Amino acid sequence: MKVKDAIEILRPLNCLMGSLTVLIGILNNRVGVETFTLIINIVLGILTYFFLAGSGNVINDYYDVEIDKINRPERPIPRGSITLKQAKIIWITTALVGIVIAILHSFLFNIGYLNIIMVIFMVFIGWLYAAWGKKSGFIGNIIVSISFSIGLIYGAILNNSDVPFYIYFFFLTSFFLLLSREIIKGCEDIEGDKNEGVKTLAIKIGIKKSTKISMIFAILAIAFFTLPYFYNILNSIFFLISMVFG
Repeated sequence: MKVKDAIEILRPLNCLMGSLTVLIGILNNRVGVETFTLIINIVLGILTYFFLAGSGNVINDYYDVEIDKINRPERPIPRGSITLKQAKIIWITTALVGIVIAILHSFLFNIGYLNIIMVIFMVFIGWLYAAWGKKSGFIGNIIVSISFSIGLIYGAILNNSDVPFYIYFFFLTSFFLLLSREIIKGCEDIEGDKNEGVKTLAIKIGIKKSTKISMIFAILAIAFFTLPYFYNILNSIFFLISMVFG
């Protein structure tokens, strides 16, 4: 296994885009936080999320190896650049690095233990989605939406465990937007999902009904995104940018 293969399986760009949610959470809960503390929280918060997202990508490839042999043969595992054993080691290592950074962050800067609990939860749902959630269809869509969106809350609690209510508006915006997107992806991949036994909404209730449900979630996302503007929210433009990339 080469270093470039290990980096590739982490999907670093994807991890970086996801890390933007942590930045949004931190910046929108920064009132009363000293500059040094803010910088530390940004650096360590983004690093933590980056490694957790990377571990999630690796375990996803680990469980998707048979599917990827057909759909994505260029990925590191199906092309033979990384073995399943090596992938598991990378997954465990990156997950542990993320957890250790969170623990050090907590103890060295006295920010409490909530961040550690959230990090362990994120590792768990990353594994849950890869091992079971993906083939469960709609439940898997929910897990994916939570996995990405929870970075907003994680970032906010690094500054203060008392999370402002508008952060939850951002969380719900991200959650419903991603949920809408995941349902549409299920409609687009309906034939392949049937072959793999994935129980998406499109397969269960049809493309037409699934599209309508997706539109409802998209409308909810727009509604929750507009609400924070009535409360003079900080840096909401960065949140919009992260949603575009997401």
